[in-house]
Amino acid sequence: MYSLNQFKLADMTSCGSALRKLGQNATHMEAAAQNLTQYLYRSFRDPYTQETELALVRVFKTHPYGHLPPGLQTLARATIAPTPPTDALRCLTLLSTTGDQPEWNDRTQSQDHQVIPLTSVQMVHQVPMIAQLITQLGLAIEHVVTPDPALIMDLQERTYNVFHIPQALGSPYIPAQTEFVQPYGIESVLGFGGILPSGSLLVIILFSKSPISRTTAEFFKTLALNAKMAVFPLDQPQIFSPAPNAKP
Repeated sequence: MYSLNQFKLADMTSCGSALRKLGQNATHMEAAAQNLTQYLYRSFRDPYTQETELALVRVFKTHPYGHLPPGLQTLARATIAPTPPTDALRCLTLLSTTGDQPEWNDRTQSQDHQVIPLTSVQMVHQVPMIAQLITQLGLAIEHVVTPDPALIMDLQERTYNVFHIPQALGSPYIPAQTEFVQPYGIESVLGFGGILPSGSLLVIILFSKSPISRTTAEFFKTLALNAKMAVFPLDQPQIFSPAPNAKP
């Protein structure tokens, strides 16, 4: 077990080793992502109460509209109607979710975040959390919305910064202040990830009930590489495990 308040280099090494192995028996990226969210949610605990420090852990991936299952395509179309989507349209897609509330443990129960079409750079700028997430990681928004094949090799080999909001309460970059941040005691938010060989962005977001310092946040740059190692062999058009599609 680890604590966000006492996270050290040895903890990063141990956690990273565990993260790398979480995709070994997975047949789809969704299963590997579920392993990641469940492991992180269960592993970070208050050293005194042993209660989990993370209220919610989510994994997102940008994925082409044309490769989404029908249920998610329906949700995406409804979001951008009447504009018809192209098969290449990148959609920020929820792969896995684990958290304190029962509905936070089923991606199909998410009301607004199952799939978010990234129709343009301008559209991303209109969603402060997504825009800030991408820019804090050190990426250009246009490289996420429209991946350039000539840059993918360079982008996937880079080590990225982290998305770090040390004080979630009152932050313009964290939505649902009265519905989520305040009632569930969200202190800090941390996102980490990077570019996969397909040019897609993988990002893990931690919503923490304990404050996350900048020193602790920096360790997650390395953990992002470990998480990528768990999922990138599964970066295929079919990312979801065989299961009923999400209901629109």
